[in-house]
Amino acid sequence: MTAESTSPPSYWYSESTEDERGARIMEAMRAYRAAEMTMRRRTQDSMAMGENELLVLRYLTRATGTGREVTPIDLARHLGVSTASMTALLDRLERSGHLRRDPHPTDRRKVVVSTTDHADDEMRETLAAMHARMMQATRGMSESETVAVTSFLQRMRCAVAEICDVEERRCCPRAAALSATTSGATDQIPPAAA
Repeated sequence: MTAESTSPPSYWYSESTEDERGARIMEAMRAYRAAEMTMRRRTQDSMAMGENELLVLRYLTRATGTGREVTPIDLARHLGVSTASMTALLDRLERSGHLRRDPHPTDRRKVVVSTTDHADDEMRETLAAMHARMMQATRGMSESETVAVTSFLQRMRCAVAEICDVEERRCCPRAAALSATTSGATDQIPPAAA
């Protein structure tokens, strides 16, 4: 990159044109993440909750949408916290009127956790305008643009989550194809793995 370049300095990438494009993408992602973190802090402040409380409510809302029953153990695993920590978090959310715990319909040793109407209304009120703006940003995208963006984000999620290292696969089908070309290997990862 030249001194006249408008791209950020590339500390981890080469000076190639492809890496320069990649560095611009990474900088745009950093800017998006910063904006998203700011939005999350505003939401936490508005709802007087911490991040884990909001994550629990979001998880419960999605589970309800698919008809799935959720136990405290499910939530503890999702957040990667102890069951004791989850119990304390659920106690706080229950006291604030955001969730309820009911007996499990088939296993009397378990409880099922769900959001209340109050939580649903508060989340809708707090997040509706932001979700509308985000959906507006996707309007007008072609199917090929949508496929390109979602594929890229799936590959980035895979790379950041180190799924590839755990499963000994490459996150990016393009990287796998490049590796196969340079090493003579012919196996490709299935699309679902990307």
